[in-house]
Order: sequence, then C-alpha cells, then structure tokens
Amino acid sequence: MDDLVIIGGGPAGLTAGIYAKRARLKTTLFEREMVGGQIALSDVIENYPGFPSISGMELMQRFEEHARGLGLEIVLAEVRDVTFQEEIKVVKTSKGDYPAKAIVVATGARPRRLGVPGEKEFTGKGVSYCATCDGPFFRGRDVMVVGGGDTAIKEAVFLSKLARKVYVAHRRDKLRAEKILQERAFNTENIEFLWSHVLKEIRGEKFVEDVMVEELGTGTLKTVKAEGVFIFVGINPTTDFIDVEKDERGFIKTTARMETSHPGVFAAGDCTTTPLLQVATAVGNGAIAAYEAEKYIEELGA
Repeated sequence: MDDLVIIGGGPAGLTAGIYAKRARLKTTLFEREMVGGQIALSDVIENYPGFPSISGMELMQRFEEHARGLGLEIVLAEVRDVTFQEEIKVVKTSKGDYPAKAIVVATGARPRRLGVPGEKEFTGKGVSYCATCDGPFFRGRDVMVVGGGDTAIKEAVFLSKLARKVYVAHRRDKLRAEKILQERAFNTENIEFLWSHVLKEIRGEKFVEDVMVEELGTGTLKTVKAEGVFIFVGINPTTDFIDVEKDERGFIKTTARMETSHPGVFAAGDCTTTPLLQVATAVGNGAIAAYEAEKYIEELGA
C-alpha cells in the first residue's frame, strides 16, 4: 500500500510528488495521457519565476526529471474511481486498484467546448484547442481565435507568426488577458479584433472554410473566411471520478491547506476553485497538498 497516491502529472501533481519523495513517502503518481499536463503544450511561458522565457514542454520536462530523480514512480493509467474504506482510499485505475493512506487530486482541466454547429464535426479538420499543436498546419492561411483571456491572446500572437491573418472574436468590448499580452496583440499588424462578437457556426465541406459570427447588440450576422478555428473560452475540471465537495461547475472546493471535504484527500491546481490558473499557483498548491498529506499520514500512525 502506498502512503500517497497523486492523480495527475501536471505542475501541481509533479510538485506534490517532489515534496512527497523528499518526505520519504511511498508515492505513486498516475497520469492518464502525457506527463506535464496541458501547460506542456504551451509555446512559451514568460511568467514563471526564474525563467523569463521557456516553452511549456521544456519546463515540464525539468519538473519530471526532478521528480523522477527523487524516485517518484509515475504510472501512465486512467483513474476511473476512488472509493473510501474507513481510513484507506482505493484508487481504481485502468491498471488495477491501488490502496493508499492519502490522495492528492491534481487532474487539472480540459478546454471547454462552445457547442456550436460544426465544432464537433470539424474538430481535427480545422477546429483546434491548441495553437502550439496545430498552428503550423495553417501557415499562410486565415484563422480565427475565439476568446479574450490570457490563453486566447497568447495563442493569437503565436498564430500571427504563422497565419496570414488572425481574427480574434471576443464577446466583450475589452480583453481579460494580462496587459502585457494585450499590448503585444494590439501591436501585431495581422491580428484583427471582432469586438462583441460570438461564434455561431463553423462551416465547410471536408475541412473548415469559413465561420459565421454574430455581433451582440445588433444581431448582425457576418461570414468570415477562416480555415482554422482555435477555441479558448475556458476550461472544465477533470473531477468526475471522485466524490468530494465541488462547486456548481465541478471544481473541487478546498481549504487553505488544500484539504477537501473527505479526510486524507487533498486537491491542487486547476481542478480546484483557485482564483488564478497558473503554473506558479499550481506549484504552490501542490507543495501545500503534499505537506499536509504528510502530516495527515503521520497522525494516522500516531
């Protein structure tokens, strides 16, 4: 039996793993897809202290190397359920059941879909949720970015280096992104903003050819030629597999100590109700969660 099971291999999970191994806890980390999480797909990170500019992939590789160097066991498997048997938690995975004294949930979140006509049909055929992954396919073409937060604007700037034209459709009349990102986008000649516009439909035959947008307030519909549509309108947490208290959107509620509603279960990073979704905050959450898990395990043995 493990002392600690960590679910999720992004910044929060890997940090929890580093702290757990330094505490000499018998620990297993489960990651469903790719160690590093969503941030590993980011082209550039410029706000993580100590690294003025680094790719998400390189930063997460360093996290992983650090964790593995301390002896953290990382298993690529899907966690399907967690059950509670008195003081023991049983993590049910695609590779078997793993009992543990404590758990840290650090499963992050996935891009939110808009649900507009054509989105599902053209996913992978012009519709994308990762500019770093798919941007090179649209070199010299016109594309549209939907959203106005940090991710949307950062990815729009990235796409501007590849695409001929980048339209940014945002439902408000101002951006929510960091000011430095806004300045960068406003100073990029081939980025055009469609203020107070929402995406209504994605159209084409085999691949995306154009989109229909609506101007809020007037209801005016407009067709915009775009062969790629990159959607960044928020995230949904990956928390369905565990029964702890969550908010109405499914994000796990925690205390300042990263405690959930179930004793011995902690949560960290983007799957929680944190007000800021950043690598820096995920790292802090992961460190606290592992520290508190260690104290919890010590009290069990007292």
